[in-house]
Amino acid sequence: MLRHSLMLFVLAVVWSGSFPAIKVGVETIPPLTLTAGRILIAALVLTAFTFIRGDGLPRVRRVWVYCLLIGILGNGLPFTLINWGEEYVDSGQAAILMAVMPLVTIVLAHFFTKGDRLSPLKVMGVVIGFTGVVVLVGPEAVKGLGGDVWRQLAISGGAVCYSLTVILTRNMPPSPLIARSAGVVIMGALVMTPAALIVDRPWALEPNTDGLLAMVFLGLFPTALATIVLFHLVQLRGASFVAYSNYLIPVFAVMWGAAFLDEALSPQTGTALLVILAGLVLTQVRKRPSSGS
Repeated sequence: MLRHSLMLFVLAVVWSGSFPAIKVGVETIPPLTLTAGRILIAALVLTAFTFIRGDGLPRVRRVWVYCLLIGILGNGLPFTLINWGEEYVDSGQAAILMAVMPLVTIVLAHFFTKGDRLSPLKVMGVVIGFTGVVVLVGPEAVKGLGGDVWRQLAISGGAVCYSLTVILTRNMPPSPLIARSAGVVIMGALVMTPAALIVDRPWALEPNTDGLLAMVFLGLFPTALATIVLFHLVQLRGASFVAYSNYLIPVFAVMWGAAFLDEALSPQTGTALLVILAGLVLTQVRKRPSSGS
């Protein structure tokens, strides 16, 4: 449990770094091109890595079907929706909107995965985790919900896409870990790159150095590395456990801002983290089977 929790923290830290990077990237790179660029970078890196390891790409057609679905629902569509939404939605509101993911995931996992059933403790843990996010961002962010409805719906739509992704990942046919990860980003790149070429005409853009560096960072860490950790952790602990990372992400996003953007670290950050961790513990409590007479 400790090792898996540490992996969950790594996933949350890596994913949380995407939010400030997206803010930098969308200043000079359109959301669709930023999405296509980060997925294409991840695809090149993971494909090279899987051949260096000698695994090769997946050979089963059914695995490629899952790769296509996850590439769209886990990469292309949510990245674009969140990029577009973050152009005008502040980070506190985005954190709350993304926090719908664990609740949606535990409901879907109950019906579509084995061994990941709803329980009162799990629901209570998710509610406590959501409370921790509200403590972190403050009630003012909650009051601002509904201001830019379409942008906020786009961010929530990205969260729902991630819920569907962890369910698909849990039910994906077995294949080498790196090969599956490479297959997902390859399919995502095949879908998103032509879309970006047609819509944004990226050859006519003039991105600055910070924007390009943000795209490279997004491709290497929140996409390539995070995909590997996600696949591994979902198979080990299930969809609901991984979904809880969406409550940890805002905490680490605040810490990223304090470390690299000179943003003030709010006094409620520590309290929020403790509340979220308490919720995580509750979601992982297993009911002991009753002994026979």
